[in-house]
Amino acid sequence: MVRRTKEEAQETRNRILDTAEQVFVKKGVSNTSLAQLAEAAGVTRGAIYWHFRNKADLFDAMMSRVVLPMEEMAARAGDNMEDPLAHVRACALNVLEHLTTDAQCQRVFEICCHKVEYVDEMVQVRQRHIEARNNCLKHMERGLRNAAKKGLLASAVNPRLAAVGLHALVDGLIVNWVLDPGYLPLARDAKALVDQYLDSLRAGSAKSAPRRTSPVRRARAEAGG
Repeated sequence: MVRRTKEEAQETRNRILDTAEQVFVKKGVSNTSLAQLAEAAGVTRGAIYWHFRNKADLFDAMMSRVVLPMEEMAARAGDNMEDPLAHVRACALNVLEHLTTDAQCQRVFEICCHKVEYVDEMVQVRQRHIEARNNCLKHMERGLRNAAKKGLLASAVNPRLAAVGLHALVDGLIVNWVLDPGYLPLARDAKALVDQYLDSLRAGSAKSAPRRTSPVRRARAEAGG
């Protein structure tokens, strides 16, 4: 009997989160009250408060169902030493593949990118997203540092900046694609976009180690000396 009660509670929790995805993507987070969510989910407000402290807690739980598996993938990518660059690549492509093939992932990213304002009670969610971003960057950077140790990256590449660049590439693709899937055929071009970026970092790539001219030499060259 206890087991059945736990199963029913989990079913109710999932129904609330599924409903939140559908309502938030249509109305936005700020324009949706918990009373409206309760009515749409066919539960009482008390049922919502049983599972979630407030709307921010509910929103965070909705996000976690999509984001946590990606964070786990990023953690594995950072620690792999056999072929760290391949695992960093797999991490980036995993996120983009999920986005283009998983309807739930599309809804959640559309909400977090375009349907929420991080003000009032949602400020705590903003901090959670910053932490998730920083964790992702940390694992990517570790993977790129491991790649540098194995001589896979050009000597001029800064692993931290390279991780920021890769994150910006993936994040920018997500933001623009969920806003307008006609932006580009992401399912087709994701690999080429990520590979083009990572190839520019590899040892032997002319793009990854541009020759810098000192200000003195540049001035002399311009003066004809």
